[in-house]
Amino acid sequence: MSEVDLDAFLDTHGQLAEAVAGLNEEQAKWKPAPQIWSVQEVASHLVDHSFVISFRIRDILAGTAARLPAFDQDAWVSGQHSNEGRLSDILDAFHAILEYNALLIGRLSEEELEKTGVNFKGESVSIKAIIRGFVRHVQGHLGQIERIRQAAALALEKA
Repeated sequence: MSEVDLDAFLDTHGQLAEAVAGLNEEQAKWKPAPQIWSVQEVASHLVDHSFVISFRIRDILAGTAARLPAFDQDAWVSGQHSNEGRLSDILDAFHAILEYNALLIGRLSEEELEKTGVNFKGESVSIKAIIRGFVRHVQGHLGQIERIRQAAALALEKA
């Protein structure tokens, strides 16, 4: 797999686990405002995104001509009451989906990794691009988690 870094893909779980390490339940669920995600909600969103890319990859491999689905990330997070669960369960789910997808990705030939589908914007996107995009997406949310952690530490210290 010349241009797909499977290690970077799999490492997103370790990075996420490290980003949330040491948070107690109050810190993980703290929100700076009702419409802004908590750390736990960000982690839940990453599980949702894992489901979506799982479907997109499989849809491309199946040769489906339909546009790859988009999803309303805020509605998904709020609709499933993400802040009411347990962060450890979310991390376990994220890890399991990554591992399962990595098994599939590891079986794909270079030609299969180059297969494309049409995303919700009407752009052609390859399986390779989906995988690289997922890793970048996680990186962006790790920064978001750090910002929320810092804000929570200040707010909870004052409370």
